[in-house]
Order: sequence, then C-alpha cells, then structure tokens
Amino acid sequence: MPSARVITLTPSVEFDAALVRKLNQMGPRYTSYPTADRFDGGFGAAQYRAAVAGVDPAIPLSLYVHIPFCASLCYYCGCNKIITQDRHKAVEYLGYLYREIALQGEVLGGGRRVDQLHFGGGTPTYLSDRQMDELLATLRGQFAFAPDEQGEFSIEVDPRTVTPARIATLRRQGFNRISLGIQDFDPAVQQAVNRIQSYEETMEVLQAARDCGFRSISVDLIYGLPLQSVASFGPTLDKIVAARPDRIAIYNYAHMPQLFKSQRLINSVDLPDAETKLAMLGLCIERLTAAGYVYIGMDHFALPEDDLARSQREGKLQRNFQGYSTHADAPMVALGVSAISAVGASYSQNEKILSAYYERLDRGELPIARGIVLSADDLLRRAVIGQLMCDFELDYASLPLPDGVAAADYFADALERLKPLEEQGLLCIGSKGLRVKMRGRLLIRNICMAFDSYLHAPPVEGPQPARYSRTI
Repeated sequence: MPSARVITLTPSVEFDAALVRKLNQMGPRYTSYPTADRFDGGFGAAQYRAAVAGVDPAIPLSLYVHIPFCASLCYYCGCNKIITQDRHKAVEYLGYLYREIALQGEVLGGGRRVDQLHFGGGTPTYLSDRQMDELLATLRGQFAFAPDEQGEFSIEVDPRTVTPARIATLRRQGFNRISLGIQDFDPAVQQAVNRIQSYEETMEVLQAARDCGFRSISVDLIYGLPLQSVASFGPTLDKIVAARPDRIAIYNYAHMPQLFKSQRLINSVDLPDAETKLAMLGLCIERLTAAGYVYIGMDHFALPEDDLARSQREGKLQRNFQGYSTHADAPMVALGVSAISAVGASYSQNEKILSAYYERLDRGELPIARGIVLSADDLLRRAVIGQLMCDFELDYASLPLPDGVAAADYFADALERLKPLEEQGLLCIGSKGLRVKMRGRLLIRNICMAFDSYLHAPPVEGPQPARYSRTI
C-alpha cells in the first residue's frame, strides 16, 4: 500500500462572497469518480466477482448497510427511503438482507476483517433492538470485526425516534460513532419541512451518546431550507457550538423537485434567495472557525483532535459515498436496496426499487443493477480528485502515471481549464503539482471538475436531465 501523504494544512478557509457568487455552478460532489450517473446496466454480478478476485483478501473491508425505512417524511430529503408505519415491512426486508449478506460472504470468502461499518438510510433505528441484534449477529457470522478501539462503527440517528436508553443499547451493540440529524432548530423552518424536533430532545440524545462513550459525535445541519434567514439560523449555530459535537456537517439544500417527489411539498416561494444562502454560508464558516473547528472540506467541519482532522493533517484522509473518512481506501461492500459498493477498480449499485431488489435475491443472485469497471485513466483521475478533495494539494510524484509521461502533458487540457481559476486566486499551478489557496477551498468541486473527462466529453444529442446540485 502506498505511504501516506504527509502534509501540513492550516485549519481555516477564506470566504469570498463575490468569488463564490461568480463561480457557483452545477457540478458533482465527487463521492466517487466516475460519478454514479456514469454507471451502466452492463455491469452485473460477474463483473463484481471479477473485481473482488482482484483484491488482496488480507485488506480489511468497509461495510455499508442501507436501512431505507422512515416513520415520517421530511420534505427536503433526497435519500432512497420508504415512509411506512407498517413494521412488518422491516421484517421482510431483513429476511432479504440476510440473503444478500450470505451471498456476499460466499463471494468475499469467510471471515474477512472489517475495520469500518456504517448504517445509513432512511432511519437505521427504525429497526427494533432485537432486529438490530439479529442483523449485527448475522454480519458477525460472515465477517471478523476489528476490536472496538481499532474499528470505526457508525450509525445515523434521528433524535426524535430514540431515547437515552436506546443510545446506550447502540453502544452495547458495538457502535462507537454516531451521527444526529438536526437540520435547524427554528420552529417555523421545522414546520415548513415537516420535521418537528425540539432542542431539548436533541441535546438529551447527544449527551447520552457522550455519557455512553461514543468516540465521535457528528451532527447534520442544512442551510437553504424554506423560511430560513441569516437571523433565524444564527441561534441554531450558537446552540450547536455550545454543544461541541466532534464533527459538524452543514449541507446546502438543493431544491430538485423534478428528481425528489417529497420536495414538491415545499413551497418554493419560501426558499431563501441565492444572496441569503450565500450569507448563511458565510455565517456558518465564521461561527464555526471562530469556535475552533477545522474546515475539512465541502460541507464538513471537525474539532482539531477528532480523527477526521488528524487524518487530514497526516495526509491520510479519504473520501467515499459516506463523505470524508479515515478508512475510505478500504474496499467498500454495500448491502441493501440502492447501496453502492466500491471494490477494486469498480463501482456497483444494487437495485433501487425494493421489488426489483427482492426479485434478484429470489433468483439467488446478487442484487446488482448497474456499475462500472474503471479504466487506467479513471483510476488516475480518481487519485487526482481524491487528493484535491482531501488535501487541497496535488503531488504529481504520487500519481500512477504511465511510464515516461509527465503529469503536465497528461493533464494538459485540465491545466488549461484551471488557468482562469488560477488567475482568480483559487490555486497555484507549479511544476510539481497544485496547491489550492484558502479562497479556493470552498470551490474545490470547481477545481476537480477540470480533471473530469466525462464532463468534457462531446455532449450527447437531445435534452439532458439536471444531474448535479450547485457547487456551493
């Protein structure tokens, strides 16, 4: 495995409203490269098995488990979820999930070590304590989990649906990291997005996680929701800073009702305009950096002593479908409807529709619907984009370039596309690589887009659907 990139990063970011306003555009989030919209239906179980065969079985795995169910609908949500009060649906789903776990165990080989586990959704705690025990026991029957002090085992939690006692149970079950969805404490905003969640119940859950010994507590906020303003969002930020979670993710709400039906329930006239959203972003950066949080990249902030910030300082930070991670270089095996795996030189996505997911498993097949085998060029560009997203630097010497080919020649087109951004002070282009300046960090997606060969390929004829959210 290549040695870690040792770098030094100043834990700050420069907010230039005029620059962001000028350069804000549609673009990928680069949780993968190539991005998921480039996957195709020609990739199936045979290609996945070939990818697994090419990976050293001694390398620890990362597991992702998707639990799609929620008891109520949050209007802003763009996740693959199923809103239902019928708990029997979870029983049926788990039965099929166990089949998939068994199939993956056969493909991967028994007893593979797992260093990272993440439960997402939906709302993973839609499952009862007994169901969670059963699911974890099934996973442990197929895989060898790292000891608690070495592994990173995380779960997403809706504070409205758990008690301090449930938090203690989750810790007993082996989870050592927890993420709490909050979004905004303002009552009017909560009403507008159908997520009523009091400050008191949220803090009770956060404190319970701290008392139970969770190693890292993360919270999610969203700016750009209906009825939000700079004045209304300030008190939420104050409360979060006072609570001092280890990590804070502040997402820009992307209103895409053409893609996500639930967003059609939001009254678009209530959404803050672009200038207000920009001011809210500036407020977030100002408050959190003043409170000592390190800007990790994209939407993420962390305390300096958190593993995420430490990994970035040591040049070990990675990025995958769950965002920034300390273990994302591990092969990621994803389980459940719509889940995306990243194994070797491939990505693969399970069926997105529950009935199709069940049908595949009824036939004894892995429920893979589509994917992609990465070319040598894809792997090289993935390495470039990963370095830029995580380190804000690019070291040409670390890249797996073809023999005898200089980086400046291989990426001549990309470097030409970056010149206007260099002239505007976002980055420096040198003979040995690139360095993103403080004022360019917020626009890292724009910088990475210069290296995306799919974005710059000849356009397909006919109208194209909106693929991406805005870069800021």
